[in-house]
Amino acid sequence: MGSIDKYIFRTTLASFVVVLVSLTGVIWITQALRGIDLMTSQGQTILTFLGITSLAIPVLVLIISPIALMIAVSHTLHKLATDSEIIVMNAAGLSPFRLFRPFLYATVVVALLVAFIAAYLAPDGMRRLKQWDAEITADVLANVLQPGRFAQLDPNLTIRIRERQPGGQLAGIFIDDRRNSNERLSIIADHGTVMKNDQGSFLILEDGHLERFETGKREPAMVAFDRYAFDMSKFSNRGHDVVYGIRERYLWELIAPDEKDPLVQQLRGQFRAELHDRFTAPIYPFAFAALTFAFLGSPRTTRQSRNFSMGAAIAAVFGLRMAGFALSVMTVKSPMAALLQYLLLFGAIGISLRVIIAGIVLEPPAALMEAINRSNARILRLLRKRPAFA
Repeated sequence: MGSIDKYIFRTTLASFVVVLVSLTGVIWITQALRGIDLMTSQGQTILTFLGITSLAIPVLVLIISPIALMIAVSHTLHKLATDSEIIVMNAAGLSPFRLFRPFLYATVVVALLVAFIAAYLAPDGMRRLKQWDAEITADVLANVLQPGRFAQLDPNLTIRIRERQPGGQLAGIFIDDRRNSNERLSIIADHGTVMKNDQGSFLILEDGHLERFETGKREPAMVAFDRYAFDMSKFSNRGHDVVYGIRERYLWELIAPDEKDPLVQQLRGQFRAELHDRFTAPIYPFAFAALTFAFLGSPRTTRQSRNFSMGAAIAAVFGLRMAGFALSVMTVKSPMAALLQYLLLFGAIGISLRVIIAGIVLEPPAALMEAINRSNARILRLLRKRPAFA
């Protein structure tokens, strides 16, 4: 790799990293704000909140990476064109395809990153997210017990808490336990905390009293306590069996799914669509980079506008991605749609490479530019005729 290649390669990858981190960070924050109730209403810590929301970052990176690469290639080409470096390289005998080579190197790096995320990292993060979410939602003390509400955990068990305090402490606890047909327990405690160990989950009640109404006795037995452990293991162990969806499956699980899996039998078309989405994910960076370079990589003088080329590149990339989404949805019902998706991607790459190798400069038709200029002139005349406000 020569000095020019290294310069363009470093510039493109640096721009890619900046754009990727910026876009991912913005989208992650907007998504994370939706789960802010995890801390407020369910008593989870900030570390739990950040840990859960960050597990979705690989999925965001998977979607954003091709777009970030397109922006990075556009930025690098614009920088080279502004400094007249593309014209100098072309005058020195550097063909457009030769100039495309360092961009291709950068695209290979991005494609490998996308392939790894699609095959392992994204589904692994989604698996952990689902496991973590199942543990939280299965924890009745964190999810079901809401301040000021009577929660009926069992037909004969009712619990109410007055409020949640910092540090996970529960205040104003009332328990009505009628699960034993021979007695009825009523427990009132000033406050309590949750404790989990190898024996199970317990609600540790402090500063309260217990009333036991036994069958056949007229007076209840009342006991004051400083500390009392109420077993909640039966309720906090719910939902630990997690069934992974399609997006939580690794690539090799999509290639050779278990035919006995009920989910595979019910959603075979969606498994097929997800498999082809994983396969096409690393192809999109090549398509986006080739399309962008085909529109912006040709040498132009400073008098030639690049606005049309930039807009056309954005429109082509956007159209290609939207067509990919549409064909992915159609793949659920028709396997031929997956073939069309591959033909579309490789066709876009092939046409772009043909334009780059031939050195074709993609410019708008002269008639279109004349129509735009006439329209702009008409607008300027109308603006000049408008009376100025005093």
